[in-house]
Amino acid sequence: MASSVEQKDAPETKDQENETAAEKFNVEAAEVLATSAQRLPLAQAAPIYEQLLQLYPTAAKFWKQYVEANMAANNDDATKQIFSRCLLNCLQVPLWRCYIRFIRKVNEKKGAEGQEETRKAFDFMLSHVGTDIASGPIWMEYITFLKSLPALHGQEESQRMIALRKVYQRAIITPTHHVEQLWREYEIFENSVNRQLAKGLISEFQQKYNSARAVYRERKKYFEEIDWNMLAVPPTGSSKKSCSYSVFLCFISNFRTNPQRIDSDSSNKRIIFTYEQCLMYLYHYPDIWYDYATWNAKSGSVDAAIRVYQRALKALPDSEMLKYAYAELEESRGAIQPARKIYESLLGDGANTNALAYIQFIRFLRRNQGVEAARKYFLDARKSPNCTYQVYVAYALMAFCLDKDPKIAHNVFEAGLKRFMQEPAYILEYVDFLYRLNDDRNIRALFERALSSLPPEKSVEVWKRFVQFEQTYGDLASMLKVEQRRKEAFSSIDEDPGSVLEDSLEEVVSRYSFMDLYPCSTKDLDQLARQEWLVKHMGKKSGVSNGPSRGGERGPPNLPSYSNLPTKFVDSDTSRTMASRQKPVDNTTVASTTVAGFNGVPNALSNSVGPLASSGATGPFDEVLKATPPALLSFFGKLTHS
Repeated sequence: MASSVEQKDAPETKDQENETAAEKFNVEAAEVLATSAQRLPLAQAAPIYEQLLQLYPTAAKFWKQYVEANMAANNDDATKQIFSRCLLNCLQVPLWRCYIRFIRKVNEKKGAEGQEETRKAFDFMLSHVGTDIASGPIWMEYITFLKSLPALHGQEESQRMIALRKVYQRAIITPTHHVEQLWREYEIFENSVNRQLAKGLISEFQQKYNSARAVYRERKKYFEEIDWNMLAVPPTGSSKKSCSYSVFLCFISNFRTNPQRIDSDSSNKRIIFTYEQCLMYLYHYPDIWYDYATWNAKSGSVDAAIRVYQRALKALPDSEMLKYAYAELEESRGAIQPARKIYESLLGDGANTNALAYIQFIRFLRRNQGVEAARKYFLDARKSPNCTYQVYVAYALMAFCLDKDPKIAHNVFEAGLKRFMQEPAYILEYVDFLYRLNDDRNIRALFERALSSLPPEKSVEVWKRFVQFEQTYGDLASMLKVEQRRKEAFSSIDEDPGSVLEDSLEEVVSRYSFMDLYPCSTKDLDQLARQEWLVKHMGKKSGVSNGPSRGGERGPPNLPSYSNLPTKFVDSDTSRTMASRQKPVDNTTVASTTVAGFNGVPNALSNSVGPLASSGATGPFDEVLKATPPALLSFFGKLTHS
């Protein structure tokens, strides 16, 4: 365990990071180490506790063990110091009861002064954990303490009764495990003081007590589903952690609805307590920190929200999400310099700055310091080896959309093209920009420049967009020419170019479709796509270089199983699964239906079969998609919604 809590170098990959986190937050090893520390002398146990608490700063049970070891050694100064470090971040009843035991111990021989200090400690404790569903014993201990105070004369007795009544009345409206017992004790107390007065007070608080009891019964369901002894570790995706996370969200949601209809100040205190308690166990979950900060900001306490973000970034210093959210809050309230510091922390020293940090800082400068500041920073950022094509695209679009300066945007795209000509995504962003300018001459020139330098395997998407462009801006001759050039480009990398039909109706469908209008039915498109896949797939399986024969020629000798044919098509443009919806086929006609080139083979393609996408066998079909016209792919995408 000793090695598991030491700081490690930054992992090189995501898998290494996950492995390092699993080793670092070894819960079983931590539990074993904490147990062994209890059997050691304090001098040997203290370093172990410090090591554990550095890794698990919200582990109340470890803090409790640590402080109890010091209390047993009568080390009062160290005990006070430990409590000052943990109490406000660990709102757990057992730890706080340990605190009150310590306070009572050090004040038991101080007479009236010690009793007053103890009373203040009880009030302090109840103000922080008095709303805990398990806080009933604390309320009862406080009541017992107040009853034990000496009353030398009538005025002191009267003051003690008033204090007791106030504590009882706070306790009976708090949903705890002991709320019913406290109510019974309160009735006895009031009747023992004054029966006439008791009748009115009990009647007044009956409805409030009933409401607290009903809320308790509802919250008890959540309470019982949470493991209150678990340690705070980063999200692992385990079902147990996911369940606890979900229950905590429901717990918070229940408090935020204020089912007791108590005053807003009291309700907000309970909500804050619930968030704080939740963070003891979900300390490494950025969305909980964000939700807590956002709730504070929406409740009108921006300063509290800022404090939450500051704590969150101590817990999760590498969370970019929280940094952007924090910067957004500061900027929204006009605190530009604090927001800038956060952005600068994202940029770091520049050696490991990611492209997104550059982009967001340029946008921040544009919003708050103007066009020139953003331009100047972009010119500096583009010199960095970490400046990717996305930075160029972002700045160009900012110049075009915000500054209304298409000339600057065009110059930026051109400058980036010298550096990112091998990036198909950059080329397509540049194409989109030129589309907005309706500059068909430069669009065509850009396609030609890009396709002359891109290797065929990286040019698939660019060719698709070129075909789409010619279908919109070109004439029939230019459309046919680009489609033919695309075929020739792909034939150089196709392992079996003859396995794809020389000419296909799919190309006609692509040319003569518009938006969601197609020159054929769903059934026709489905059949075309399946035949294209079948031809390609069987050509490879059979090892026939010239593809399947047509007409009266014999087909491939080894016909693949029809159960391998897909019903779901993967669109490489959008990475979405597009399922063909088929109409029921009359069984009487299936037997007589044949696939071209395979006489007598039933058309099993219309039956529902195992999806290609889920089986992982997308390779053959992906190759067909490279040659599939864009409009046809778009049509497939709409089949799932038809």
